[in-house]
Amino acid sequence: MLGASTPLGERLCAALLADPELRAVLAVTREPREQTHLPEDPRLTWSQVDITHARPVHDLLFGRVRELEVDVVVHLAMHRANDFGARVHVQNVESLRWLLAQADRHPTLRRLVLRSYGEVYRLEPDLPSVITEDHPLELSPEAPQWVRDRVEADLLACTRMGIASGLEVAVLRCAEVLGPAEGSQLYDYLSAPVCLRSAGFDPMLNVLSLEDATEALRRAVYAGGTQGIFNIPGADTLPLTRCIRLAGRLDVPVPGPLLAPIYELRRRLRGAQFSYRLNRGRFHFAAVLDGAHARQVLGYTPHHPVAWQAGLR
Repeated sequence: MLGASTPLGERLCAALLADPELRAVLAVTREPREQTHLPEDPRLTWSQVDITHARPVHDLLFGRVRELEVDVVVHLAMHRANDFGARVHVQNVESLRWLLAQADRHPTLRRLVLRSYGEVYRLEPDLPSVITEDHPLELSPEAPQWVRDRVEADLLACTRMGIASGLEVAVLRCAEVLGPAEGSQLYDYLSAPVCLRSAGFDPMLNVLSLEDATEALRRAVYAGGTQGIFNIPGADTLPLTRCIRLAGRLDVPVPGPLLAPIYELRRRLRGAQFSYRLNRGRFHFAAVLDGAHARQVLGYTPHHPVAWQAGLR
């Protein structure tokens, strides 16, 4: 599992290890073992690997992955929205490209599960607000790097589905996981005591809990023989104003042109992550993932709403 030290990665490791028939889980992190919260289990093997270089990725695949006879790789290793630059792109995209390039000749690897993002979809007023897997992607060169990288990684994996090989690929386009340390822009936005929004706009949002995201990935790991693209919605679909109220914050509508500079100043002064410029589309237009395909094929249905006030204090 690449990106095993994230909250989602740690939960997925624990969920997989709950299966007594599972022989081994390989947790790959950038951090030392003592800086993670990975579960203690004799079947869990930890490996610290810098996936921004091709050689360590090769050595991981034909070293520990082969030794442990790992047959499913879960890729969770994506940078946060405000991270940018060449090294970020390498981790977000090129690490996946290297993995796919070597998968065909790997003796044990049979399946790849990619945690993708609902943000890969294009949001415009004339497009449907309920988004199915064939909805247009955000391919604009003007999109921020975090979107471009996610779209490129998603398309890399999707293209692999059309190639005759022994590797099954499942791409899970997840709604935003609302929780700490998950890189959630909405979580950072709702962490402020006052939430400013564009006057006259109250878009519908769908958010995903860590519990449901973990369950969707777990089901994809075990869904051998199936591949495809799956939207993964959360149990909460609600307007932005209700998100703000449930988080116990003050909702203040302001003229739209003021929001980007105000939040940019907040980000610089307080080290906050939320950028209104990066979220302008979904803070104006409704975007809710349709999870029918995941329900039919993976048996996934969201059951765990976000613990709003408890999780945002």
